Amino acid sequence: MFGMTQDTYLLVDALVTIIGLVLLITKFKVHPFIALTIAAGFLGLTSGMPVDKVMKSFQDGFGGVLGFVGIILGLGTMLGKLMADSGGADQIAQTLIRRFGKDRVHWAMMFSAFLVGIPLFFEIGFVLLIPLVFIVARRSGVSIVKIGIPLLAGLSAVHGLVPPHPGPLLAIGIFNADIGKTIFYGLIVAFPTAIIAGPIFGKWIAKRIPGNPSKELMDQIARESTNENLPSFGITLVTILLPVFLMLLKTFADVALPNGHIFRIWMDFIGHPIAALLFALLLAFYTFGSARGFSRDQIIKLLDQSLAPVAAIVLIVGAGGGFKQMLVDSGVGNLIGHMAVQAQISPILLAWLVAAVIRVATGSATVATITGAGIVAPVVALVPGVNRELLVLATGAGSLILSHVNDAGFWLVKQYFNMTVVETLKTWTVMETILSVVGIILIMLLSLVV
Repeated sequence: MFGMTQDTYLLVDALVTIIGLVLLITKFKVHPFIALTIAAGFLGLTSGMPVDKVMKSFQDGFGGVLGFVGIILGLGTMLGKLMADSGGADQIAQTLIRRFGKDRVHWAMMFSAFLVGIPLFFEIGFVLLIPLVFIVARRSGVSIVKIGIPLLAGLSAVHGLVPPHPGPLLAIGIFNADIGKTIFYGLIVAFPTAIIAGPIFGKWIAKRIPGNPSKELMDQIARESTNENLPSFGITLVTILLPVFLMLLKTFADVALPNGHIFRIWMDFIGHPIAALLFALLLAFYTFGSARGFSRDQIIKLLDQSLAPVAAIVLIVGAGGGFKQMLVDSGVGNLIGHMAVQAQISPILLAWLVAAVIRVATGSATVATITGAGIVAPVVALVPGVNRELLVLATGAGSLILSHVNDAGFWLVKQYFNMTVVETLKTWTVMETILSVVGIILIMLLSLVV
């Protein structure tokens, strides 16, 4: 077509579609959900798919993603809301701040975000913890950028690399990886990565861009928790880390016990991400709810309030799944997979590169992970011996790179930290890129020994 081979045409078509997606979101200010839907339909029609299959492909991809991630988002959001309103997040941060002291308070913020962020979507964790950044900055006199960048690094690292976040969980399903091993490897990679991009980079950049939060915003959100009956540090940790513990226990049972063993069967059920988050939420009803003096009606009201803000996130993630399915069904995924095999590119590095391109194009780390995994998945069948857990992590690391104006997180950081676009690019965007690059370096090193 147009004098090109079919393979070349498919690649050009995919490239044009992604460029169009970027323009729709950035230049024409089209909502990402609508832009992704339009881009998916365009790719399906122009790639030569049968017309009656185009919307069916998008629908299957949309439903396939939300059948899992929608439940995860709902449960995680409810857990996060209870943790916030009970003062659990405040308790973790304040405990670590007391232990670390003023001079190392930026390290405390990174550890706080790393722990609190494990069960929470990035935007939710950001909204929950940003008041603590303002409180600590006001109390200590330390630059808001020096405190805020480590917090953002901790949240973003676990968001991209550690299940039960939706992106890594979906990539686990696509690559058929082991969830327990992925959590274990993810923590090994995410922790040092967050340290480098957070406290170390944050201290350096704060000397050049200290940040200047607006007085109105400081007065509005720099308040201590109003709940006097805070959950203890230990109780809060037990509650939010319960899903991770159950999923790791499932992996241990799968390794240590034979198929059909009654304990393994039950652990496969209990350690499933949906069941694990559900058990944590049920525990939170007591630890973050009734034990803190909340009535049943108050708990129900908090749960209802928690779901409204994630409606847009759910739709965008679903549309990202539909776009991913269109890339696969149009043949682009298989084409890139075969090209990678012929070019002898490391599948792990390929997963990072593909996710990075989609991240820059769409602005969504989760969409980049889902779509990148869908494109690279055919390589798993073509190249024997690839570590599937590291493929998940490489895709997640790629999805963090170069956040810019088409990423909701970019504007969230800009507005809360009262920075210009250029200052946000020099702080937030560089931090995200450091996370991605350091992450893939550590993953490639890890691939030499696992």
